[in-house]
Amino acid sequence: MIYIKIIFLSIFFSAYLFGAVDKTKKELPNVVPISWLKENINNKRLVILDIREYGDYKKGHIKGAVNLPGLKNLFDAKTWMMPKLDFLKDLFSNAGIDKDSLVVAYDNGEFFWAARLYWILEVLGHENVGILQYSYGKHLIENLETTTNDTIVKVKEFIPRINNSQIQTKLSTLLSIGKKTIIDGRANAHYQGKKSITKRYGHIPTAKNYACTNNFQVTDDGSKMKDFKELEKVYKDLPKDKEIILYCQGGAEAALNYIVLTKLGFNASIYDGSWKEWGSDNSMPIYNPSKE
Repeated sequence: MIYIKIIFLSIFFSAYLFGAVDKTKKELPNVVPISWLKENINNKRLVILDIREYGDYKKGHIKGAVNLPGLKNLFDAKTWMMPKLDFLKDLFSNAGIDKDSLVVAYDNGEFFWAARLYWILEVLGHENVGILQYSYGKHLIENLETTTNDTIVKVKEFIPRINNSQIQTKLSTLLSIGKKTIIDGRANAHYQGKKSITKRYGHIPTAKNYACTNNFQVTDDGSKMKDFKELEKVYKDLPKDKEIILYCQGGAEAALNYIVLTKLGFNASIYDGSWKEWGSDNSMPIYNPSKE
């Protein structure tokens, strides 16, 4: 319980320290088409982030893209939660991001790495961010200039402005059971309690299962995000008059659901500790369908 209070205090203190969220008009789509990127490729405000591992980046990437491996930079190694604020401030400053930047991220085709980056930037008050509609692959290579040369970054000053409405804790999630809609973004086998990354199996009570893989399709040209009209049908049974809390293994898969649901008009936020934290805590309630 003390740990949870510390998280709340750190969030509010950071908001006080860096100021309130500066709401700006979003100037790029949540999911960015290749056509938009081509039209804006010479925009001096554009920052393209390649969230793949450096070895993949060196084999080829969009010209001008900055490498920022997701696993290394977007998770705390022990908790899998958001890294410390000072680390993220330096990370994004060194990637060339400031308050005016238009940030477009892409990854290896799972999309949740780019989505994790998207969500973290929004939590830190930077709304001009989108994920590329296609992952790195044939379609992207055929339509955009690529290179194997590292991009030289002009360091900027990234100033976090915390938006704590987009992040949930273990306590706030516990208090939401039966009151708010909770969505589990993991694969069905994990939701059903047949697999688990922790010592306990199952899911948070009342949670509904919407695996993040519902949001994209794998093609020979590279993975592609589905059209939002198609995704409306996937989430048509969810109520729009209730807040939605999203979780997954460690916050990344949930971030992909977050991008889609917020675009579709839902009020969604993410429990950052997700199953990694919840499933490891014996005091937290679970429901395991595999035990029935």
